[in-house]
Amino acid sequence: MKIPFSKIYTTGLELTYMQDCLLRGEIAGNGYYTQRTQEYIQTKFGSPKVLLTTSGTAALEMAALLINLGPGDEVIMPSFTFVSTANAVMLRGARPIFVDIDRKTLNIDSEAIKSRINQNTKAIIPVHYAGLACDMDNIMDLAYKNNLYVIEDAAQAVNSTYRDKYLGTLGHIGCYSFHGTKNYVCGEGGAILLNIDDQQLLDRAELIWEKGTNRNQFLRGQADKYTWVDIGSSYLPADILAAFLCAQLEEMDQITTQRQNIYKYYYDSLREYHLAGLIRLPLISEECQSNYHIFYCLLNSTSQRDYVMHALRSRGIQASFHYIPLHSSPMGKKLGYEADDLPVTEEVSSNLLRLPIYPQMTFEEQKHVVESLKNILARIN
Repeated sequence: MKIPFSKIYTTGLELTYMQDCLLRGEIAGNGYYTQRTQEYIQTKFGSPKVLLTTSGTAALEMAALLINLGPGDEVIMPSFTFVSTANAVMLRGARPIFVDIDRKTLNIDSEAIKSRINQNTKAIIPVHYAGLACDMDNIMDLAYKNNLYVIEDAAQAVNSTYRDKYLGTLGHIGCYSFHGTKNYVCGEGGAILLNIDDQQLLDRAELIWEKGTNRNQFLRGQADKYTWVDIGSSYLPADILAAFLCAQLEEMDQITTQRQNIYKYYYDSLREYHLAGLIRLPLISEECQSNYHIFYCLLNSTSQRDYVMHALRSRGIQASFHYIPLHSSPMGKKLGYEADDLPVTEEVSSNLLRLPIYPQMTFEEQKHVVESLKNILARIN
């Protein structure tokens, strides 16, 4: 039996909405479905303003522009994240400051943040790994006490909550991804959520989003012409992609429930191995509600992880790992970091194994993954 790591799920309305988009003659950016999808996210998640972007990367880059990040500035973030988190900072000439993660949650250690704040610190970027919330109470408290921006990298955490508030709406700015590997997709896409009560910043976001022009004001009749007024780039996605995404988001909760059922089956089936100390399973704390983006297990060594991963692949199961830490990457070393600077990050990265999870995964496929993993773990024991 061949089981892919992930598989794109469609609701059945994607082609209907895309066809409607074509009939409307609005396939470029900022058309009917762009507006409809932005309003849907704003209403469901409670963010004051949402702009769709070409990717989660684009959302992070917009955020860096919005807070006027520049040379001499520092931004605290985990090393256990995708390169876009750091690139958005470095493209503005600022410096990423990598800190370690919490061993229990695999999210940024809020205590580690405190010791790295100095007069050059301008922002904190918490990354909600696997759809599970960072310790946002402590992070926001640190930010307010030190006059720092918080940009949530919620690329993996769309529709997850922390204390009943949606991730991406807790910080000053939130960034989502709708990449084809995420829970809700449009091929390539993202969104920036602006949660600041600052009309000047909200207005400027539209300028940056529209290539530095006031085109949106012109379309609303607030300007008699549009022209270049600020820096910006082509951050808004094609409306035809927004149409695809609209169909996905309208079934967001159903997709989440399907992923939850698979997650629960994995967890319940493997719990005995967790209790026996052969593996460690994810922890979802009481204040968090996950979107079940990732199901992972931590082995006790890199050699065990690699053995299990290759043994699963030999049975047709595409298990994977996640991430190569940024601080110990070639670029991280250029910034002056060494592998042993962040020991928990290194350990987690070396021992983590991700199992296949996608909404249309059959029970037979789930059972094959679990039984195969149990057989392999028995050999380790």
